[in-house]
Amino acid sequence: MALTPQNNDAFIREVDDELRREQMSHIGRRYGLWIIGAVLLALVAFGGWTWWQHHRNTVAGEQGEKLAVALDDVAAGRSAQATAAVQALTTSDWDAVRATALLTQADLLLGKDDRKGAAAAFAKVAADDSLAQPFRDLALVRQTAVEYDGLAPQAVIDRLRGLADKDSPWLGSAGEMVAIAYLRLDKPQQAGQTYRLIAQTESVPETIRARAVQMAGSLGVDAAPTPAAAR
Repeated sequence: MALTPQNNDAFIREVDDELRREQMSHIGRRYGLWIIGAVLLALVAFGGWTWWQHHRNTVAGEQGEKLAVALDDVAAGRSAQATAAVQALTTSDWDAVRATALLTQADLLLGKDDRKGAAAAFAKVAADDSLAQPFRDLALVRQTAVEYDGLAPQAVIDRLRGLADKDSPWLGSAGEMVAIAYLRLDKPQQAGQTYRLIAQTESVPETIRARAVQMAGSLGVDAAPTPAAAR
């Protein structure tokens, strides 16, 4: 007896369903262990990654606390106690901790009047391209300040040119050193313009801006703050 269209469609669906079940059963028999293994491996990998992230965050927190204690020791004059703690943190995997520890180490050397050692320590940070640029720039400014008396004026200008800029957060410190270097080169106009830039940049601390106004005025340059900077 011939099948009606409805019976034919039902028969085809039953055949398709049975074929799918057979295919899934075949896949399960052949690849079941592999699939289970892959799922377990993915779960283990995810669990390991989660643990590692937690571990890193825990270590970072512990190192941050140690650094804070070391900085408190430095501020309190307990340099011997701080030195050991800071030294241990100079190899930290966390850039901010490592950079701060290295900068603090340089400051401790400076506190012992070891200017050569301090300058070398600052130079090491300034040259470390694995650290964020603000740490490197700060180290360069500090290195230059330590070495200033022994540097040729043009060397100071060349070294700090990019930091004695309106958009630089180090304009105050770097700019003053550059301005003095211009004076040592007998270039009062360039020195006056540098002081003027310092005086009229709002982000520079007020004490440095006030000093820059006076220095510029002594060089015949009007460095009075603009209305925007005076607010």
